[in-house]
Amino acid sequence: MKFIIIGLGNFGAALSKNLTNLGHEVIGVDVDFNKVEALKNDIYSTICIDPKDTNALRSLPLKDADVVIVAIGEDFGASVMITAQLKHHFKVKRLVSRSISPLHKMVLEAIGVDEIISPEKESADRFAKKLELRGFIDSFELSDEYNIIEVRIPERYIGVSLKEINLRKDYNIILITIMRQEGRREDSEITRPRAMGVIPPETVFKKGDILVLYGMTSDVKRFLEG
Repeated sequence: MKFIIIGLGNFGAALSKNLTNLGHEVIGVDVDFNKVEALKNDIYSTICIDPKDTNALRSLPLKDADVVIVAIGEDFGASVMITAQLKHHFKVKRLVSRSISPLHKMVLEAIGVDEIISPEKESADRFAKKLELRGFIDSFELSDEYNIIEVRIPERYIGVSLKEINLRKDYNIILITIMRQEGRREDSEITRPRAMGVIPPETVFKKGDILVLYGMTSDVKRFLEG
């Protein structure tokens, strides 16, 4: 995938490196020449421009990017201005913006970004996996290679039983459990998904199921993408 990351502070730089290490093409953008220079040998490309300038933004390969991320944190005004231009003027395919406060998040929601990230709550490493894995919810890293990963059930497997999908043989991953919504309480409020424990082979996957998987990120990615 091709990513453009605008803002190469601590979070933006870490995210750029993580996505590059996962094999993606990353273009890092910042107005600070020193930040651009510091990353030039670590990612696919770096560009020093003022992204608040519409003409400067136009020089970026926005139409070719699968995801554009505004990772600016310290300048509220710049973040909002750039995000608004990317959303309404350039109409990028998928727009993700960083928020640094509840007010900032509210403004970004009003602009209509596809996703809002709060680095204080989510690490650059985990968010990189979230961007890469379709249906990703959360993960717990057990080692450099193996993770426990929560993902939404791929649509093609709804109505299919576990025994019809040979997870271990075909994908080298193990299903630990399923988190499933089990109806409503008496007060009609929706309950939180609950773990179903050990899953029998005849269990049929339902819409809304969250799978808790153990394996390598690359193998989970193969399973999600089919």
